[in-house]
Amino acid sequence: MQHSANRNPAISVITRLLGLKPVEFVAVAWSFVYFFSLLSAYYMLRSVREAMAIVGGTQNIPWLFTGTFVVMILATPLFGWVASRFPRKQFLPWVYYFFIFNILIFFVAFTYAQRNDLETVWIARAFFVWLSVFNLFVVSVFWSFMADIYSKAQGRRLFGVISAGGSTGALLGPLLTSVLVVPLGFQNLLPLSAFLLMFSVYCVAQLRRWSEQQPAEDREDSLDSSRPIGGGALAGVRQVMTSPYLAAIATGGAFASLMGTALYIYMAQLVSETFSTTDQQTQVFALLDALTNALALVGQLIIVKQVVQRFGVGVSLAVLPIVSIIGFALLAANPVFIVIAAVQVARRSLTFGLAKPTSDMLYTVVSPEEKYKAKNFIETALYRGGDLVGAWAVRVMAGLGLSGISLVCIPIAAIWTVIALWLGKDYKRRDKAISEGRNV
Repeated sequence: MQHSANRNPAISVITRLLGLKPVEFVAVAWSFVYFFSLLSAYYMLRSVREAMAIVGGTQNIPWLFTGTFVVMILATPLFGWVASRFPRKQFLPWVYYFFIFNILIFFVAFTYAQRNDLETVWIARAFFVWLSVFNLFVVSVFWSFMADIYSKAQGRRLFGVISAGGSTGALLGPLLTSVLVVPLGFQNLLPLSAFLLMFSVYCVAQLRRWSEQQPAEDREDSLDSSRPIGGGALAGVRQVMTSPYLAAIATGGAFASLMGTALYIYMAQLVSETFSTTDQQTQVFALLDALTNALALVGQLIIVKQVVQRFGVGVSLAVLPIVSIIGFALLAANPVFIVIAAVQVARRSLTFGLAKPTSDMLYTVVSPEEKYKAKNFIETALYRGGDLVGAWAVRVMAGLGLSGISLVCIPIAAIWTVIALWLGKDYKRRDKAISEGRNV
């Protein structure tokens, strides 16, 4: 297959345009399709989740984030235990099988409740919490997998292209939802999402096969190893607490989550006041997601590689907090729907189009255990901790309104900018140390 990639002129043009080497084409194609399937599955349901947040009243959103955080705190050590005792090539597919089973349970529950004219508010709340856990776990596992099979140099070249697969799926998912949800009903989207997630498992198998064909010396600890990662179930927590590098990544992620949650709550309130039915609200959220992901796709395909190569990882990470400062300043001056929608779309498109693929590069200079355990802890429990703090902070400071809360967010974004630039310097130091065979 690799030889045919070399001979095919169309593939040769694609590899040159995207900065791929011929030997990487098959792996990047499967990684692209894998992330496409994964985020298509998620984004078909994300708009449903946003509508579920409104079912019990937007005043209860902080409690939904509280429930999500509690579940995440319980799930994180369980994941650490599994990662410690089972080889990665074994437990990765089972993560997806578990969530596929969950999706089908919710499909049955929603369908039964609607056919029997039963109240769905508690099913809706459970679905919100579950999907908020689901998306962080499956995406975190995906990027840990990517950081495991690609080298540091490959990550800098390829992660933007691979991220574009996710954004393509994230664009298609909400577009399908916006078209299908009203005629079919939101609950009938769940089986299609489960099918897409199942296809992700097939992609994992293909990437494992590719990884096993690569020379063992190309990676210090390759995925074809049958050994578990080892260590304790709470190793990820300890690593974040003791490593300034990982702690800085965690702090930046928590700041991003806190500010995003504030915007999310005000957006939910405005949509709730404007649109009356669950299917209509789902449709609105789906259209906003589609616009966000279309912009993110452009960033991943065109911008992220250029920014990282020309200006470095630190500058690339700093773009989002700088734009956040500008966006919250605009909101403080003019807190209306059109401005908050624009700021939300701009921030989220930059998150997925630039910040996320760059932050995932940060994990190419850490150990295999840190790639799975520390990264999973940061991107699940700590991320949802930021959501929790943001949700209750908005409730406590409700008297300030959107304008006042925007002013509070500006200095937080400024501190975040400094952290991003420091991370870029430490990443460069670690990369140089690893290249020279020294300890980081």
